[in-house]
Amino acid sequence: MFEVFNRPPADPVQLPLAVGPWPVILIVTGYLLFVLKLGRLFMANRAPYDLRAVLKVYNLIQIVYNGTLFLLATFGIFVIRPYDIECIMVLTPDNPFKKVERVLAYAYFLNKILDLLDTVFIVLRKNYRQASVLHVGHHAAMVLAVYSGLRFYGYGGHLVLTGYLNVFVHCVMYIYYYISSQSQSVKQNRWWKQYITIMQMLQFLIVIAHSIWTLNQPSCKLSLYPVALVLFMGTVMFIMFSNFYVHTYILPKKNKQE
Repeated sequence: MFEVFNRPPADPVQLPLAVGPWPVILIVTGYLLFVLKLGRLFMANRAPYDLRAVLKVYNLIQIVYNGTLFLLATFGIFVIRPYDIECIMVLTPDNPFKKVERVLAYAYFLNKILDLLDTVFIVLRKNYRQASVLHVGHHAAMVLAVYSGLRFYGYGGHLVLTGYLNVFVHCVMYIYYYISSQSQSVKQNRWWKQYITIMQMLQFLIVIAHSIWTLNQPSCKLSLYPVALVLFMGTVMFIMFSNFYVHTYILPKKNKQE
């Protein structure tokens, strides 16, 4: 099955972690081993670490990181306008915006690796309930999916909309994390969490609808690979987040009323 990696990368510019499969496989495997087994064994006879200062810095880094990507992408998409929204193709090497597209896509990929620290912090704080199947599966799958897109399809293209919406949602999410770390009242208010989850589900519906719309453009010569990847990941994530939303926010209210 690894013979597929004998194909040349979709983009001739080879950036660290985004070419051969082993770095990403080792990162995701190490992540899963730590959060599901080794980290819990390490913490078994230890008190939870107080990471409040670390988390404040981490959340600020994520806010700046995601916010910067969102602003740069907004400028590129709506001011420079290198894409046709009905058929977002990977830019050609001679396009003036190509280097920016490559940098933004690669920075997004690195951010998905940085996101793995969320779960590492959860384990070190012994908040194991937060390390749900949705949480762990979402983080691991995003690293693999984004790597797959960069390796076999290229930097940017049809995956631009997914990344664009995702960095916006993550910017809002980490702003909430930072504010809740400063305010107990915000932390105890479930309103924020509920509507952030709704935003996450909405982003998946938008990219699914956009992919279906793209498939119905007869003049679009886009490869089916990125469209299928977005449709598959968007559908799986929407189902998982919807299941989480129903069991966290709808069923408890229904049970209370009964």
